[in-house]
Amino acid sequence: MNTTTILQCGSCLDHYETRQATPGYCPACTTARIAQDNDRFRAVAALGCPCDIPGQVFFTPGVTEKGPEFLTLLCLTVAGFTDFNENNDPWGDHSFGAVEVCGTRVFWKIDLYDEKLEFGTSNPLDLTVTRRVLTMMLPSEY
Repeated sequence: MNTTTILQCGSCLDHYETRQATPGYCPACTTARIAQDNDRFRAVAALGCPCDIPGQVFFTPGVTEKGPEFLTLLCLTVAGFTDFNENNDPWGDHSFGAVEVCGTRVFWKIDLYDEKLEFGTSNPLDLTVTRRVLTMMLPSEY
């Protein structure tokens, strides 16, 4: 039987309803923590630097064909992206963005997978079971 429990958020201390049996974070704090982790991962991993948040970066063929200089500028632009709003970040988790580099529009997206990169993660707040995948693509490849 699926029963609802009222718990207190471990971050903001508000109360929230859940079907989970163990205390955790309310939906707003969960989303905020995912957004923080996505930002940290994107800012470091996009530059090819070691990151304390596990994951990988991928470029689609259309982006790769633009050449190494384009890729460098793209990575710098994606790493520094901060223009989140309700139009491009409706869930508030900072998992998607669109940038323009050398007159070319590029989408980037972060997906959260399990350790084997086969399925979605069971717990996006647990970095031991979550792997981020940052993909940069042309809109035509989305």
